Amino acid sequence: MGNLFYNMVNNMERIYLDHAAATPVDKGVVAAMRPYFTDKFGNPGSLHREGQIASAAVFNSRLKIARALECGYREIIFTGSATEANNLALRAVIKNVKIKMQNDSAKLKNLRPKIIISTVEHESISETAADLEKEGVEVARIPVSREGLVDLGKLKAALDERTVLVSVMYVNNEIGMIQPIKEIAKIIEDFRKEIPNSRFPIPNKFPITQFPILHIDAVQAFQYLPCRPAELNVDLMTLSAHKIYGPKGMGLLYVRRPTSDVRLLSSFITGGGQEGGMRAGTENVPYIAGFAEAVEITEAMREKEAKRIAKLRDYFWQEIRRKINTHLNPALKALSGGINPPPASRGRKEGMELNGSLKNRLPNNLNIYFPGHKAQDLLIALDVYGVAASSGSACSARTTEPSRVIMALGYNRERALSSLRFTLGRRTTKNEIDITIKVLLKCLGA
Repeated sequence: MGNLFYNMVNNMERIYLDHAAATPVDKGVVAAMRPYFTDKFGNPGSLHREGQIASAAVFNSRLKIARALECGYREIIFTGSATEANNLALRAVIKNVKIKMQNDSAKLKNLRPKIIISTVEHESISETAADLEKEGVEVARIPVSREGLVDLGKLKAALDERTVLVSVMYVNNEIGMIQPIKEIAKIIEDFRKEIPNSRFPIPNKFPITQFPILHIDAVQAFQYLPCRPAELNVDLMTLSAHKIYGPKGMGLLYVRRPTSDVRLLSSFITGGGQEGGMRAGTENVPYIAGFAEAVEITEAMREKEAKRIAKLRDYFWQEIRRKINTHLNPALKALSGGINPPPASRGRKEGMELNGSLKNRLPNNLNIYFPGHKAQDLLIALDVYGVAASSGSACSARTTEPSRVIMALGYNRERALSSLRFTLGRRTTKNEIDITIKVLLKCLGA
């Protein structure tokens, strides 16, 4: 029977349920990119016709994305990845503040700027913050609830006159929880109004209304949630192309421009005047064109796709609970005659559980605790049977350390090492979900 099952699965196409890590490039995106690899290959910095064609492609792509975000095209900075954009957000803000402090007043030279992040940020934020900490920056790390939501009371209490930046992930890449960004923005806005200008230590040439600056990592959010900076009331926002069916190696940072002569950031990569002087280096024209196309496609199908995928995700979760929880808890299985757990026993802690709540969750995400089973073993078994999933962030997937996000929810190491993430995408079908459930049963020994 085992060999028959193996042959059946391996004669089928693979099932990909790791869309939070990467998405397949959309055919329309490939078509938009293709000319700039061959026919329209000029350097955007060149003055000749070939260069101007490439320059126009970058400009038009910037316009397309700006229209989708309802912001100014000059507020879009293209980067080599979302990780670079997150580094730019944190490091360039701190660099800008330090330059102004050094230039404006000797008594401010030893002032310690402060940034605030949550305990469930992506590594590109948490590790960058830790690196800045070594350089003398104070880092306040705000805890989250068992559901993964930032403690707003503690965030508000952490704000003070030295706080120059708050960075909070809009949607967590591991557990899919959606943070209350508008509420966080309101807390920061109220703080800006309350603190008198005379108490704020950063020089007046940097307007008081800009501190603290609010940055959000919206990499996972854009696929399913509107991400208009003005509506969210954020100053900086990170996006990534390969999370929305665009090419890998392409990100952007939205940077609010309060006035034409005031900037929130200082240059990050030097050596050229590209990206408004903020990020030197020849523009990746094909990928920029592909990114813009991916944004347009995502905008057009977001609402309909979010409803479809949420329905499929909920079906997945209901069926997993119905068919698998009995296997994870032999006592419940015996009580139910080996079919389903009796109603009074459903939801008991001995069985499979969701990390984070189903409410306030991205519609394509399930992060599930399988007690008694190591995530790495399950992932290998799933892969053998043709199903791709993950145990968390792709950026740390090759480590054997437990998920720090799940541990930040208050769970133990065993739970963090026994949890899998399934993230659905545009190509995911009900038939694939049904097959995945059968494969899971097989991998769990049912």
